[in-house]
Amino acid sequence: MFGHTNEAFALERDVKAVIIPAGEELLLRASTAGFITQSLGGSFTVYVEGNLFRIAGADADALGKEPVPPPAVPENPSDADIEAVIWQQLKTCYDPEIPVNIVDLGLVYRCEVKPLGNGQRSISVAMTLTAPGCGMGEVLVQDAQEKIAVIPTVADVAVELVFDPPWNQSMMSDEARLQTGLM
Repeated sequence: MFGHTNEAFALERDVKAVIIPAGEELLLRASTAGFITQSLGGSFTVYVEGNLFRIAGADADALGKEPVPPPAVPENPSDADIEAVIWQQLKTCYDPEIPVNIVDLGLVYRCEVKPLGNGQRSISVAMTLTAPGCGMGEVLVQDAQEKIAVIPTVADVAVELVFDPPWNQSMMSDEARLQTGLM
């Protein structure tokens, strides 16, 4: 697997985790021991008793880590400023099995910022998955929604999972192809 850190941990409290790649949520109990195998974008992929799990960045304290603070925006930000921060935030969403963010993987098809007239904005994103049957799809959608929702002036976020056009490797950035050995 890419991005191994193999940092040992013992959970400091009970924490919700998602089984990779099935996408099912369960509770890992305090004092459960394992290894952090990936910690990109503020979330964690951990190895416990032969299984991989994703732990959300908001639960970093359960692993003895600091949660990632929300992004900063300029004073009186324009829609373009907010869109730039959204793209930065989406680049912190990682497939738990591949150490490449969803933007460089080519999974984000559309990002629209609509002003609501009161200084707040509505955000609409369309994204896909590397494979339609991926059990982590809803987890990636939720990760994208949460990372956009914490941006100041964002009132609501809709992240839609689409499969047209189907994803293929040509949608990846050159950097992502280099990183995964596909170039």
